[in-house]
Amino acid sequence: MAYSGAVKVGGPADVHELADLMISKAAVGPMDNNTYLLRCRATGEQLLIDAANEPETLLRLIGEDGIAGVVTTHRHGDHWQALAEVVGATGARTYAGRYDAEGIPVPTDVPLEDGDTVRVGRVELTARHLVGHTPGSVALVYDDPHGHPHLFTGDCLFPGGVGNTFGDTEAFTTLLHDVQTKLFDRLPDETWVYPGHGADTALGTERPHLAEWRERGW
Repeated sequence: MAYSGAVKVGGPADVHELADLMISKAAVGPMDNNTYLLRCRATGEQLLIDAANEPETLLRLIGEDGIAGVVTTHRHGDHWQALAEVVGATGARTYAGRYDAEGIPVPTDVPLEDGDTVRVGRVELTARHLVGHTPGSVALVYDDPHGHPHLFTGDCLFPGGVGNTFGDTEAFTTLLHDVQTKLFDRLPDETWVYPGHGADTALGTERPHLAEWRERGW
């Protein structure tokens, strides 16, 4: 069955099979958070993006092979509820944006700056620092050498708009600027977007609406 990215809490993961990487998406917790397990097909090494909730569910998804690392996209509590348990069970290294690390109760082993590389086996992802939803949110870009890029945006970009900036006009302006200059301006329309909650999208689907988002202010 083709990958759709449509998952629900309590349901099975949906698996996006790429040439070098397998991406398993699952939904967990009362805020319907997405969590993503990345597996290098050459080495079997795994990386988790957002240990959001339901540690038992995540550990079943991870399986006996364990994980080498966990990336927390930002410091909001719904994205790290299971982090301590998952790290305790797997010994995984922790990654987060440098400017959000202090707001995450599990110590960050590798603080990420814009442009840093996160590796899972032979696969490389690039961190992009996006300011506005939080001071240190990070997105991860996998530039698939066999196809289009894949983009994990946390809560900074969703179908229909950027992440919530809680009525802060300056934060909204900054977030929209960073999303446009670091994501839309650098990546093609075919880029697949995996957000922190809800359905997937593509940059080409959202690109025509950038001016509309700027005008409405959210």
